[in-house]
Amino acid sequence: MPGSSLNPLRRKSSLRSGVKTLRPEEVSGTEQNPRYAHASVLGPDPSLRPVNADTGPGKSLQRSETDTQKALQALVEDDYDARRKDHISHFILRLAYCQSEELRRWFLQQEMDLFRYRFNELTDNLRQKFLDHVNLKFEAISEDLKNEWANDLCASTPGLTMIKVKEQMFYKVGLADAVELFRARRVFIKDGFAYVPLKDIDAIVLNNYRTKLSKALALTARSLPSIQSDERLQPLLNHLSHSYVGPDYSVQKNTGKISLEQIDALSVKSFPLCMRQLHKALRENHHLRHGGRMQYGLFLKSIGLTLEQALEFWKKEFTRGKVDADKFDKGYAYSIRHSYGKEGRRTDYTPYSCMKIIMSNPPSQGDYHGCPFRHCDPELLKQKLQLYKVPQSGTNQILELVKGMHYQLACQKYFELTHDVEDIGFSLNHPNQYFAESQKLLSGGREVKKEPSHVGNSQQKSSGQESTNSNSTPTSSNTATDAELEGLEEYFAED
Repeated sequence: MPGSSLNPLRRKSSLRSGVKTLRPEEVSGTEQNPRYAHASVLGPDPSLRPVNADTGPGKSLQRSETDTQKALQALVEDDYDARRKDHISHFILRLAYCQSEELRRWFLQQEMDLFRYRFNELTDNLRQKFLDHVNLKFEAISEDLKNEWANDLCASTPGLTMIKVKEQMFYKVGLADAVELFRARRVFIKDGFAYVPLKDIDAIVLNNYRTKLSKALALTARSLPSIQSDERLQPLLNHLSHSYVGPDYSVQKNTGKISLEQIDALSVKSFPLCMRQLHKALRENHHLRHGGRMQYGLFLKSIGLTLEQALEFWKKEFTRGKVDADKFDKGYAYSIRHSYGKEGRRTDYTPYSCMKIIMSNPPSQGDYHGCPFRHCDPELLKQKLQLYKVPQSGTNQILELVKGMHYQLACQKYFELTHDVEDIGFSLNHPNQYFAESQKLLSGGREVKKEPSHVGNSQQKSSGQESTNSNSTPTSSNTATDAELEGLEEYFAED
């Protein structure tokens, strides 16, 4: 999902796990499975052979072979089960993400990133087996031939030195598959074939995968009407694209530990960009439309604002604008109490996850909610980052991630730059997770590689500041939760 979420290839909001390549036929034998091809070539693994001094050599060998076969069979069965789950989950996600052009583009990008990672993780031997299996006849050239053509390969392939040429594996590829490299003069051509280094062969394979998956998503979209008529599947497919699996931020242990006077300082040093943007707009305009109030109000509730504090905070800010105290009490106070579970269904509403913010309710003119990395014009986003004193090199990195639709990774990079750390060490999936990790880092609860520096206003921690602790109980969005949020939206509907 957007943002594909730390490891950028691990999506907590999806059903996927393990390593996936293009989907070949299901196989279970070691001879057909590249992962276990060594078993039939090298024979039983000596490390699996038990030693028994009380039996003769014949019985020991027979027992060791039996045990080895059982061990290999267990490995094959585990691999088959993992691949089966991976395949099923892919097609479930394909159904969920084929419903709009935006969802298709996002899903396609995540699958491409996942495929690239997995393809590059393969050994040379398994990579060649994979290419043969999916009928991409790209043959790796021999070391002798590579050494013979080393000068030509180095001269024809930008970015390669002679040392890198000797380290890289080169593939013999038909010109039709390497036309883009040929057009850009980035490949060595000889006798009607292109000799492509490993660093570029993945681009050719990825392009092939993108074409096939894009076509498959379009075909799946045509079948949606018949699938959506099944009441068992429709709720799952409608809500899977913005579901969230992660810590539950609806209940916080630090309730009441955040004072209203601290919010301005916290917005600078510990709020994610989406919430910092909302806070700034609220302070400047003394008003937020309902989308912004929902997103920001639930975030503030989760970082520790009590109901009484929330009522005071919103009333004080709104009455500085065009809303008088009486209108606030009649038109807005009820919705705030409702969001705290004190009115209506008395539901304890959960703050929005990154996926929900990115994938639903995009902002329109006059709105400030949403994800700045997803919904802001790149030039406007660049100005925001410069305003918040993000270095130019860091701004460029963020914009590149945004260009690649890696919105959550862009937010992670923003965290690293504003906290002056090299690697945050976690996958960012929730604005309240951002806040909790920031407070943990600033209070010394997280090890950092570099000393935090000043970005914008002071980044020093207030002496009375309490660090936040998030509840780690896993939860996921479902139909009931979304229905409840729709009810909450109605209460927030008045502008």
